[in-house]
Amino acid sequence: MKKNNSNKVKLGASDKIVRGFGYVVITIYALACIFPFLLILGSSFTAEEVIRTEGVQLIPKQFTLAAYEMVCKGGGIWKSYLLTIILTVVGTAVGLTIIAMTGYALQRKDFPFRNGISFYIYFTSLFSAGLAPYYLLMTQTYHLKDSYFAVLLPLMMSPWLIIMMKNFVKAIPHEITESGKIDGAGDMKIFVSLILPMLKPALATIGLFLALGYWNEWYQSSLFLSSKVDVKPLQYTLYEVVNKMDQLKNSVAGQYVSLADIPTEGIKMANAILATGPIIFLYPFVQKYFISGITVGAVKG
Repeated sequence: MKKNNSNKVKLGASDKIVRGFGYVVITIYALACIFPFLLILGSSFTAEEVIRTEGVQLIPKQFTLAAYEMVCKGGGIWKSYLLTIILTVVGTAVGLTIIAMTGYALQRKDFPFRNGISFYIYFTSLFSAGLAPYYLLMTQTYHLKDSYFAVLLPLMMSPWLIIMMKNFVKAIPHEITESGKIDGAGDMKIFVSLILPMLKPALATIGLFLALGYWNEWYQSSLFLSSKVDVKPLQYTLYEVVNKMDQLKNSVAGQYVSLADIPTEGIKMANAILATGPIIFLYPFVQKYFISGITVGAVKG
């Protein structure tokens, strides 16, 4: 008699029904999430007059690239793309390094000021001085008016991300740090060689938050980057393109131009695709790290 070594778990009728129902619900939810993006994508290639008369289109009835040609006209959009990529890469790398080191230091039991500094970081997340003091601080004290550092520095760290990293590090046993000290390793060696490899889920998760913050940034640019700055971040550049189209449509000059020749709605759709498209490709590389709990390596006995 042959022995069945299969590790498969046999499902009962009720289990199959529950699992099938879950698959159906998840599929419907996934389609509900992707449908708006496909609708925007189709409308971005649809002629303006069709959008005005029939609304947004999933499949363009009258295909056109007018909206993308208008957005990309002059090549300024590609300079904004390059600037945003640089800000995103630099800001995410530096911010992630600082946040990881801060979270690790605040979780070290032999760090004497960890409770006071943790309270200070948490306290700053509860209160804000307001826009006017913040603007004066950045422009009068730090002299960052019309400087890309005004966009780079404020998004580099946040109390919420530091607290999150601290909670991630908390799952790593302190005995690992002690074992490194016994072997004669310094603090930086312990952090780089022992702690960081165990923080890959945390680094991926917080790194994605930082990258999204830099990629979608427009508010700091609107405050501190004036017309003297030729190249501005992508989101703010696209925001200016939409505003210029609306101003032209409502201006005296717009009276001599057919409204059908100004793809205002198509430009909005094209802006959404150009702004969100590249960052979507980042999700498949980090989605597996979005988990409710992290299991780190066991302490070697």
